[in-house]
Amino acid sequence: MEDYQFLNWSLLLGSFGILILIGYLSSRAIKDSDAAGFLVAGRSLGPFVGAGTIVATGFSGWGFMGSPGVAYEFGSIEVLGNFFFAPAMVIAVLYFANFLRKRAEELGSCTIPEYVSQVHGGGSRIERWVKGVAAVITIVLLLVFLTSQIKAVGLLGASWLGIGLTESAILMIGVIILYTMLGGLAAVAWTDTLMVVGMCIGAVVMMVQIFTDVSLTEFVERLNAVNPELLNPSTAAPYGESRSSVFLVLPYAFLFTAVLPYMAVRFLAFKPSVKMHHVAIWVAPLGCLLSLVPIIGLYVRIAHPELTDSDQAMPAYLASFLHPALAGIITLFILFAMKSTANSLLHTVSSAASHDLRTALFPNSNASNNRILWINRSWVAILGVVGFLMMLFAPPFMLSWLGILGSGTLLAVMIGPVFISSFWQGNACGALAAMLTGLVTSGSFLLFTDVGWVEGPLYGCLASSVIYVAVSKLTQEKASAAMARSY
Repeated sequence: MEDYQFLNWSLLLGSFGILILIGYLSSRAIKDSDAAGFLVAGRSLGPFVGAGTIVATGFSGWGFMGSPGVAYEFGSIEVLGNFFFAPAMVIAVLYFANFLRKRAEELGSCTIPEYVSQVHGGGSRIERWVKGVAAVITIVLLLVFLTSQIKAVGLLGASWLGIGLTESAILMIGVIILYTMLGGLAAVAWTDTLMVVGMCIGAVVMMVQIFTDVSLTEFVERLNAVNPELLNPSTAAPYGESRSSVFLVLPYAFLFTAVLPYMAVRFLAFKPSVKMHHVAIWVAPLGCLLSLVPIIGLYVRIAHPELTDSDQAMPAYLASFLHPALAGIITLFILFAMKSTANSLLHTVSSAASHDLRTALFPNSNASNNRILWINRSWVAILGVVGFLMMLFAPPFMLSWLGILGSGTLLAVMIGPVFISSFWQGNACGALAAMLTGLVTSGSFLLFTDVGWVEGPLYGCLASSVIYVAVSKLTQEKASAAMARSY
């Protein structure tokens, strides 16, 4: 066992060296650049790297730790729900990414809060309000999500390395802070691409192991013996009470990819010459491979139905069904998966603080490119430490639920100003009202009711969209009436 612990530490430290090297090489490219260098990788991403970072960030931590736990608890409904993310990402890339990229480039937007404020204009003061409110909400909600990712990577690292959760979390968030500080979104995207290759290899290896151990027929029979509800559920829990609620994951996952700041910022980072169907060609197979991961939760359920914590399904699988050396390599790939979301979240919250909130509060401040770069880097370190402290003092929670609370609520916040505005242009008042409505509605449903994990955010999306249109129309009419009276 000590030999395998040595192997695990060697794999970890070797991967750390590669990630830091990528961060360093990325830092050389952005050193003398303007804000776009750190925030959107100088708009330099090609099809494969762009697809890799989108898929790695979308599936990542919740996909490898959270979704097997949900499948263990609720059954095959999670396999179907997880699968919808692949086509949803393809649709978002094909039908929304190009619009957002071109519009953001015209405006000079480097973040989603900045894009929202520039699209809705309305004068310098209210434009600053829109940017500031969008930035603050983004920071708060994505720190909640980051907390779940730090705990997930810490739990897996602790069991893999034989150390405590706190020590493991410090190790993992420390290296994420370092390479994200060095290279910004370029480092995040390139490390994500390396990670997604490992994630796909890990998914293939685990599926081969499972279906060489049990045939599909035996798999079904044993699941039915444990609980018939696992294969033929009477509800779509945790997505909703109606069995059809799981199909809401498709629109949810589309909006997840198109609207969430830490996902949509990738669209802003593509080269102007990139054809989005070339990106989709890579997104589809990568997404389909990673959609298989929840099957592991079902496999563990038939072998270890006694687990009291469903989030331990993946660690139990690695400990029980793979050779220790192979388990170590697969664990590294899973840690890659979780880091790919954590680094994206950290980059986005630090960008919201260092760029969006700073320029909203101090619009006339003049700073050199080098000083701005170090402001961006400092906020990466500050918010990485904040996320770690939040993880230490957070009450017990299910990893996937906390991720939905952060990302799903932010989705409801941003849908009007980012997505609805692409085909119906509202104003700054409508954008502010929509963001606050989405925050309160989705957050309330998820915190204080028993509605499904997808239903709550989608109710928030509906309320936010209606308010966006209604308030924009109302304030536009009032402005027009006031102008008419002045004449």
